[in-house]
Amino acid sequence: MNGRAMRPDRLTSDTPATGQIVPRHAAPPWRTLGLLAAGVLAVHALMLQTRPARFGPAQAPPSHSVAVLTTRSIALPPVAASLPPAEAAPPAPTRPQPVAKPSKKPIFKQKVPVAQNQPSPPAIDSIAPPSPPPGRVDETPAPAEADSAAPSTALPEAAPAPAVSASSATAGAPTPPASDAAAPLPPVPVTQTPVTAMALAASARLDYRMTGSAKGLTYHAQGELVWENAGGSYTARMTVKALFIGSRSMSSTGQISPQGLAPTRFSDKSRTEVAAHFEPDKGQISFSANTPTVPWIQGAQDRVSVFFQLGGMLAGNPSGFAAGSTISTLTVGPRAADNWTFEVEGPELLALPFGETATVKLSRQPRRDYDQKVEIWFAPALDYLPVRSRITQANGDFVDQQLSELTRP
Repeated sequence: MNGRAMRPDRLTSDTPATGQIVPRHAAPPWRTLGLLAAGVLAVHALMLQTRPARFGPAQAPPSHSVAVLTTRSIALPPVAASLPPAEAAPPAPTRPQPVAKPSKKPIFKQKVPVAQNQPSPPAIDSIAPPSPPPGRVDETPAPAEADSAAPSTALPEAAPAPAVSASSATAGAPTPPASDAAAPLPPVPVTQTPVTAMALAASARLDYRMTGSAKGLTYHAQGELVWENAGGSYTARMTVKALFIGSRSMSSTGQISPQGLAPTRFSDKSRTEVAAHFEPDKGQISFSANTPTVPWIQGAQDRVSVFFQLGGMLAGNPSGFAAGSTISTLTVGPRAADNWTFEVEGPELLALPFGETATVKLSRQPRRDYDQKVEIWFAPALDYLPVRSRITQANGDFVDQQLSELTRP
């Protein structure tokens, strides 16, 4: 074999006759392989028999948790449904308790208004509010008039009282209380005293010192009454001013006829303005406050023109109005009208800021419990211009304005 001798360990004893050399491990015996396979199978079988039925945590907990979740989802709907009834039940017992609390609040509010500002409003109300309309006109608008008092009170606190008082003094408008609707008097027929003669004063400006008392509180203000007589027409304006409070004005415009003044428009202005319109062509008097219209009658006056109409009637026929005689006229305010009757009380000498003055006094006595007493003094030496007016409430509150200066244009 290429001259090389073979090592004895690489030869087997069963060398074929051909003379070939075969490695000793070339074909492993089949018996050995069979034994190995049987051993492996036996080991696997043993492992399969001894292994646990399940690896990991038991399924009992999961199934239990699922049951809990299911229970919660089912329980939620009933709870939601039961909540509304539970809420509805509590309100019944709790509501009675709040009812007791509101009753206490009104008491507290009543205490608050009693502050310093409270006295002044009563004074204003007593003077400012227009009077209830007469008869049919008198009783129906009375509530509306009570409302009108509120605006007058709202504007100036203490001063408005005078402001209205001046005009009220002129008009003598009573202020009905809340109880007025409860026991109204029978309607009073509208009467108008005929004018036999008229002598109106020439144009002038009158300045007044005003003093008032409301619930024991005294206040002071300044008033001005401007009268413009143009022959065929007129303008009259009453203004009241108070320091730190403001002003209030009432004005009247219209025509002059042999029967005296024929107003066409009356206005009451503070923060806002309300007015009455005389419409003889329609036979009515209308109001910007949308209160019911009232019938127009010849000779009807407003709360400013009535001052000069009364003075003109006295000046035109002094002997015709002796002490005890009366003068009646329909007087219009910003929201309604009322029938006013003045009684002539006779001559009276006054000591005014203007000086000592001889006067003729007229007064309007209260017809209802809430009516104001109105007193007006006219000076014959000054063309029967009003030199003093005083309004007294049923509770004693009053407003008194006295002439301090007279100016002619």
